[in-house]
Amino acid sequence: MSAKAHHSLGHMIAFWTRRIFDKAVLWIYCKVFALLLAMFLCLPGRKRMSHDNGIAGTGTLRIVDNPSFPAHDFFAPGREFPVRIRHASATFLDDAMNCIRSMSIKFSHDRFKSPFDIEMNTGQTSLFWSAVSFLKFAKLRRQKYGVEYRDFNRRYPDGLKGSMEAGRRHASSFENLRYNCKTPFLYNGSDGLRRYAKYRVIPADGAPETGIDPDPSEWDQCNQRILPHETRGRNYLKHEYEDRVARRGAHYKLQIQTHPASDGEDPEVFNNMVLWDEVAHPWHDLAEITITETLDWRESTMTTFSVNNMPKSLGVIPAQSIFDYNSVNYMRAHSEIARKARLLSYKLFGMVPPIPDNDNRNVEDWGV
Repeated sequence: MSAKAHHSLGHMIAFWTRRIFDKAVLWIYCKVFALLLAMFLCLPGRKRMSHDNGIAGTGTLRIVDNPSFPAHDFFAPGREFPVRIRHASATFLDDAMNCIRSMSIKFSHDRFKSPFDIEMNTGQTSLFWSAVSFLKFAKLRRQKYGVEYRDFNRRYPDGLKGSMEAGRRHASSFENLRYNCKTPFLYNGSDGLRRYAKYRVIPADGAPETGIDPDPSEWDQCNQRILPHETRGRNYLKHEYEDRVARRGAHYKLQIQTHPASDGEDPEVFNNMVLWDEVAHPWHDLAEITITETLDWRESTMTTFSVNNMPKSLGVIPAQSIFDYNSVNYMRAHSEIARKARLLSYKLFGMVPPIPDNDNRNVEDWGV
């Protein structure tokens, strides 16, 4: 073997050794993190990994009749699904606090089983962008009475920007917010071409979004407490949503944005802190969602969502390391043990009680 060939072989061995090592570290990192969540949060605390404060509803989802997005067998024109959705506020048990709001969608009426789930939050960008940045996010939280993430926000200004962009304090309804799935997924269409996709939900009537602070400060994002002389109750958004659905239902549009895959793809395509250009990647209507009934506290709490509930052609993009942008969804895909621990905790210790209307404010735990 020539010296040049020997050198090339050495580089190849080093490359694959490093790649295998990075993927092993990622797998161990995600499994250990999920196990710690299960042991110290979900099982003893009967808590979700986040977004405990929520309300679920059921209805129907219908794929649009004349889609303008690349054809996919699962999203066949006019196809209808039963649907279960859940709106929630991140972290705190008080709707009047400055929180990120969420909408999760399940193409099923089941508590967990589904051919397709998607989870979305307010804001267009995220607070963390990889598995390792999420660990730092969690490590530097240091929450006390509604104040949190001061250290993370000062150390990671991109995360602060994501927080400022996603927080919603004075929202008038869950229905009129905009929800984004910020990290892309696979989209292998009917034509056999590989693409990537992002999803979002907007109100069907195009109502203006409420709850946005037009000029938030760093302290505003660290201090999520209710404002002085706040008159709205801890459950005002959930009560409003119940009334709205009972009166006339809630109506949404699910939309999709696609990007054609290519060799040597720019990693920033997968960065959930970077928006795709809407001229090159226009949003297309994917489905219409109509919610006709809200579920009680127990059923809302038992409802769970998973990125593993997707066809393979629409699933999680493989990640290569803890620094890979796609490692965020990889972590979600490997967190099933935490979900199972929470559901087990209800059997062992009973269902968590509904959030009382009048109780301590600015808290994330029941009875604190």
